[in-house]
Amino acid sequence: MAQQIFIKQTESTNSYLKQLIKSEILKEGTVVYTDFQTAGKGQQGNSWESEKKKNLLFSMLLFPTHIAIDQQFIISQIVCLGIKQALVPFCDGIEIKWPNDIYFQNKKLGGILIENSLRGGQIASCIIGIGLNINQEKFVSNAPNPISLKHITGKKTRRKTLLTSVCTEILRYYTDKTQDEIHAEYSSALFRSDGYYPYRTRNESFNAKIHSVYPDGRLGLETLNGEQKSFYFKEVEFVI
Repeated sequence: MAQQIFIKQTESTNSYLKQLIKSEILKEGTVVYTDFQTAGKGQQGNSWESEKKKNLLFSMLLFPTHIAIDQQFIISQIVCLGIKQALVPFCDGIEIKWPNDIYFQNKKLGGILIENSLRGGQIASCIIGIGLNINQEKFVSNAPNPISLKHITGKKTRRKTLLTSVCTEILRYYTDKTQDEIHAEYSSALFRSDGYYPYRTRNESFNAKIHSVYPDGRLGLETLNGEQKSFYFKEVEFVI
């Protein structure tokens, strides 16, 4: 396990780690974790609610130079599967809501924000920000459907122990699994992978089933009349 750096409070662990790699030589797998983020963020600038000392808030550093830029969605798949596997001892039924939310029974348990730095046609570095709701019991923001591990299990979880497990599993998928294995496991773990469900775009609403996730991250859907559509993140919304 690479270095784990704890800071009591920071604007965001992703921002902290981005600054740190400018001044220090860090090993792959280095993790920065905190008790509280003053400006924690999710995808597309969304905020991330987290009560102090209740949840897992951390960022991991990778140097995935072996992954082609047009295949970079595999990193999201690796991270999601690592988290899912680390949660197996706690509960069944963890799913991955495309592209990279961690779900349990229609509720959001965690989210991921990946920021890649490109250089010379390669992914030079990758900072993976992860927020997992662990021991928080009351959510006060307007987030539509949060849930925590405490809600699911009824028990308090040792955050540091789970942090080490999540990081270990992410690195195991990153180093030991082939892209085909990762893609197949990711596809089978998808939220709403078993039938037709409602979706919404800016222009229409329709029912469809997931038929594939493409290497570039697009979600492939098939409508009730057999029409196939594909969407990048934020182009289509799950109706929950």
